[in-house]
Amino acid sequence: MKLNDIRKLHQKKYRQEFRHYLVEGEHLVLELQKAVAQQPALVSAELYVTAAYEHWQSPFTTHLVSDRQMAQLADTRTPQGILAVVAMPEANQGAAVPSNAGERAVYLHEVQDPGNLGTILRTLAWFGGFRCLLSPGSVDPYNPKVVRASMGALFHIPLETEVSLEQLAGRYQRIACLDLNGAALTSAEFPQHDCFLFGNEARGVPRSALEELGAVPYTIAGQGAIESLNLATSVNICAYELNRGAS
Repeated sequence: MKLNDIRKLHQKKYRQEFRHYLVEGEHLVLELQKAVAQQPALVSAELYVTAAYEHWQSPFTTHLVSDRQMAQLADTRTPQGILAVVAMPEANQGAAVPSNAGERAVYLHEVQDPGNLGTILRTLAWFGGFRCLLSPGSVDPYNPKVVRASMGALFHIPLETEVSLEQLAGRYQRIACLDLNGAALTSAEFPQHDCFLFGNEARGVPRSALEELGAVPYTIAGQGAIESLNLATSVNICAYELNRGAS
């Protein structure tokens, strides 16, 4: 890609137009290189480095740029001097990608906070056996802030975007959600579901949609005085409970 086009990848509309996104920093580039073994298509990524990383070893086509050019390409204020331009997966928009055996789905309805999404992806990658489905109106998973917060998990999680609530009914028979008046998260029935539905940070999921899907409510028991948990924390607790139940 031309340098001017790479700069445009800071904006969602151009990421969607060019179907590429930025991966910035030494750690994330290392994670990208690890992921090539399982996803050979990632080898098409192109690496841009300053003189400090001129001898970096990678399977990617590498371009040497000046510090000034790197500052223009990077999203961070003080770039390390290494970033990659990566093609988005072909089948991730509203497509029912075949699930792996025993895989569970985490569906996020209109999640807005990049840090929340990045943290959730990192948790799902840590435990394994999950895929992440994003509704229309959710934050772009290729937003640089999401990519950084995921710490490379973005490369290791099956991810689908633009998946509507209506599509869930045709894909999953047993759907669970969180509710203050639900059954205990530790109940034996909780791990038996194959899709776990989480709502927008402020609005949750429309009650009518939950009823239409037949989503079974569960509760994370708490003893404190606050009314709710952070979205990413809720997903983390549920993922831990599912992993504990499977062990």
